[in-house]
Amino acid sequence: MSQQQWSEACERNRAPILAVLQRHLHDRTRVLEIGSGTGQHAAYFAAQLPHLQWQASDHPDYLAGIAERLAKAALPNAPAPWPLQAVLSPRPGLAPLPAAPLGFDAVFSANTLHIMSWAHVQALFAGLPAVMADNALLCIYGPFNYHGAFSSESNRQFDAWLKARDPESGIRDAEAVDALAAAQGLALVEDVAMPANNRLRVWRVADQRSALPG
Repeated sequence: MSQQQWSEACERNRAPILAVLQRHLHDRTRVLEIGSGTGQHAAYFAAQLPHLQWQASDHPDYLAGIAERLAKAALPNAPAPWPLQAVLSPRPGLAPLPAAPLGFDAVFSANTLHIMSWAHVQALFAGLPAVMADNALLCIYGPFNYHGAFSSESNRQFDAWLKARDPESGIRDAEAVDALAAAQGLALVEDVAMPANNRLRVWRVADQRSALPG
């Protein structure tokens, strides 16, 4: 029996996300995707960005489905997924860190921050230095609030649905996430409006901002 899962949202948002990633990742070589979920993004982006090694990762419960999808795609730049997640103990961060080389020059995550608790969001950012190279980019896709306000009525309703399912989840304030990024030496360099009231936000190691395209 197949272990693969399917997300219609991944199919809808992959092309708009790719358009932004193509601009920012043209000079990158290794990307770590945190929270790969169904593996649809990993398979699609690895195929469309063949100059990159796209390393998928997620909670162990999702790995079989991701691995099956990537094996079927048979892409030379999409290795088997890693078990990796934000953890609170023994200290906040990303774990388990593999023995394989880290130092990724880009990290990507889609639709993850709003399904975690805020403590786990903090842990994710705290763990970034362990996996990122000195000039790395961070690209995060999903819904965000601005100055504590929802950007649309649909996002307000989505936030209520999230909190009914898990009171610790919810759409995050962009300014609070920027503060977490800044604490890890990352500065926001682009905030792109995406379909369905989502955003794709890109940060870079602060002293590398002058090297951005455009």
